[in-house]
Amino acid sequence: MVQHKGRAVPELKPIYEADEHGDFRALLKYAAENYSGDIAFIIKEGKDADGKALYSNITYRGFERDVKEFGTGMIVRGLANKRVAIIGKNSYPWYMTHFALMCGLGISVPLDKGLPYEELENSLIKSKADCLIFDNEHKELAERLIAAGSTEVNIYISMEDEEGFESLSEIMTEGSDAIETGDMCFDEMESDPNAVQVLLFTSGTTSKAKAVMLSQRNILSDIYMLDRIADIKRGDINMAILPFHHTFGSTGQTMMISLGVTTVFCDGLKYVQRNMQEYGVTVFICVPLLIEAMYAKIQAGIDKKGMRRKFETGLRISSLLRKFNIDIRRKLFKDIIDELGGGLRNVVSGASALSTETLKGFEDIGIDVVQGYGMTEASPVIAAESPGTKRPGSIGHSMPGVEVRVVDQNEEGIGELICRGPNIMLGYYEDEEATAEVLKGGWLCTGDLARVDKDGFVFLCGRKKNVIVLKNGKNVYPEEIEELIEQFPYVVECMVYGEPRKDDGSQDDIIPAVTIVYDPALLSREGAEKVVQADLDKINEMMPVYKHIHRFRLTDEPMEKTTTGKIKRYAG
Repeated sequence: MVQHKGRAVPELKPIYEADEHGDFRALLKYAAENYSGDIAFIIKEGKDADGKALYSNITYRGFERDVKEFGTGMIVRGLANKRVAIIGKNSYPWYMTHFALMCGLGISVPLDKGLPYEELENSLIKSKADCLIFDNEHKELAERLIAAGSTEVNIYISMEDEEGFESLSEIMTEGSDAIETGDMCFDEMESDPNAVQVLLFTSGTTSKAKAVMLSQRNILSDIYMLDRIADIKRGDINMAILPFHHTFGSTGQTMMISLGVTTVFCDGLKYVQRNMQEYGVTVFICVPLLIEAMYAKIQAGIDKKGMRRKFETGLRISSLLRKFNIDIRRKLFKDIIDELGGGLRNVVSGASALSTETLKGFEDIGIDVVQGYGMTEASPVIAAESPGTKRPGSIGHSMPGVEVRVVDQNEEGIGELICRGPNIMLGYYEDEEATAEVLKGGWLCTGDLARVDKDGFVFLCGRKKNVIVLKNGKNVYPEEIEELIEQFPYVVECMVYGEPRKDDGSQDDIIPAVTIVYDPALLSREGAEKVVQADLDKINEMMPVYKHIHRFRLTDEPMEKTTTGKIKRYAG
């Protein structure tokens, strides 16, 4: 039974003025009127005869027009109030159709393009989707689904003009024609901002993902909170890296719309840095895996150019000057920032914890990195950092308007994080039992363990279900030890878990163990066990005996992960 009398977490104080929107159509109108001629999206259309890239710009007024044309076309065809699944890479058509559905046109069902066919098929069956909108990379998926006939999908719409399928352009043309004759059906359709508007599947760590029901109000309340604490402003250039099927990806993109930001799309993860230079990106939202890879590349570049000594000197000079409120970081490290496009100033990290080294590393060169903590069930942001409100290792304070508590604390002050607010989900679709497990008296039980320091900063300690409970009743939090192990340069990733002390598999005496994925370029297999054992001994010396790692396994094979980069602890 959750006790709601745990330690309360103070809310972030709003920094910026923001407008709150009652529904998505109100936001659409607001953006079109306030940012009318500003560029909302830049689309790369290919190359000219000389190999030079061609671009087209979509203004905020143009975005409003496209949403209304698609929405009107769907209504004219009798396709309103359908459950519409969307699959494809991040693109303008993907987001535009999703936004139109969120306006009350129908229920949007974003699908993770990284899932195997069987799981996508299951998601369509589970959500009872009537329609599938897909990009050209998923034409074969559509054909396979049609041949199987295992879902309720009977309408297939191609984002491009794929032969044999209805196309987005045809529907929009019909919508445009209807609007020209005075059809106002999209503007006049009934819409309840508190009703289910999107079914989002949790990324989870198993194939048994649940469908989270969110309303317009859930998502827009979260955006209102973000708008008041995020250092993102009109005229910023955002790169849409985080997949739109991810809650933070789609909610973050809608936040960009609310703030008058220009959005561009990357050509693929290996082209991120090149695209940042191409567009002059100033902000983006992504997962720690990418940010840490960028930081590692920066550090490798410094060493490759033989600039380590100069870089370290620059850090010392910068640190000294900042004590006197003189900030020349972006001038001192201009060459590094230029490699990232020259304008990058703000990165938002979500999905999992970012290493303290990476956070400090970007901060040192003048790029602000803030972390957001949340989950799909909270639309998704629950707590976050903001400019001037940070503490190493912490996720910050709760969002303005979200009540957060740490309950059932142990002697170390660690307990479960629970929250309530207008952003909390309506429940899991057709799963009352699962809903009852996490929604108790209006509070969302996150399943995350946390502690709060004397100033109200929240520190995550790991997942409740991951805790290793020892024979003596002591708790070991795997994530705490993993963070230490990951500091060794040869460690690519690792996972700490509990396993029986005895070979007979008896569960009465569990000990901490770890699997380490190492980089063969930095650690040769010959003699590796001796090196790793010595390093684990160093870590063990830092911790109480009950937290000691007793066994380890080495591999150079990456662990199975979700599409947001989280290790599947219970895979297989």
